[in-house]
Amino acid sequence: MILFYIALGFFALMSIVTFALYASDKKKAKKGDRRIPERTLLLCSFFGGAIGGFLAMQIKRHKTKAEHWYFTVVNLLGIAWQVAALVLLFIFKPF
Repeated sequence: MILFYIALGFFALMSIVTFALYASDKKKAKKGDRRIPERTLLLCSFFGGAIGGFLAMQIKRHKTKAEHWYFTVVNLLGIAWQVAALVLLFIFKPF
């Protein structure tokens, strides 16, 4: 069960970081400043921060245009595997 809580904490922390990155990128876009690379945003979303990335897309209205369709796909795939991982850890309790 401890592994479940570690994973949950990791996903929560990554979601907070990812949300902050998306929000920062949106702010930089409005100012015309140097942006956070899309690759960084996508990697953070997929590898733990998908919920934060998806929420930032909805709340901050960032990367939601049709030409950024892959942000939605990556975030939804990330949510799917992260929730599945938590469910499996909860059910099977490896440690």
